[in-house]
Amino acid sequence: MQATAEVLDEHGERAAVCLLQLRSFGRAAFSGRVATVRCFEDNVLLRSCLDEPSEGRVLVVDGGGSLRCALLGDNIAELALGNGWAGVVINGCVRDSAALDSLDVGVKALGTNPRPSRKDGAGGVGVALEFGGVVFEPGAMLYADEDGVVLVAG
Repeated sequence: MQATAEVLDEHGERAAVCLLQLRSFGRAAFSGRVATVRCFEDNVLLRSCLDEPSEGRVLVVDGGGSLRCALLGDNIAELALGNGWAGVVINGCVRDSAALDSLDVGVKALGTNPRPSRKDGAGGVGVALEFGGVVFEPGAMLYADEDGVVLVAG
């Protein structure tokens, strides 16, 4: 996998840096084509996406920056790993952080909260998301490592 700094050196202005200071869980470095979910304090659509075979994609989740509950925990992360997802980037929280750290799937999130999310199924899949100064379009290439998250348009 190419380091985010190298991606910026290679692509220059074509590469966008997510300005959120996300925490890493699980595998620190990962990359893949973007799939998207928008959900606020409700992880039904997120889980549904990660339940599908992925072939190395990265699910980008706009949880509206909520710190009130977790959108992903170890069970859903194990589901992602089993279905071939490279990672998940969440504008929101996770839980089971110690267990997440033991998994070979990349997770970036704002932080942790032990409270589970609602299960209403509200939100959208395959939509453009904007957070951290970046527009995440399905199909774009995402690179993540200890230095941050970089997106290169597809």
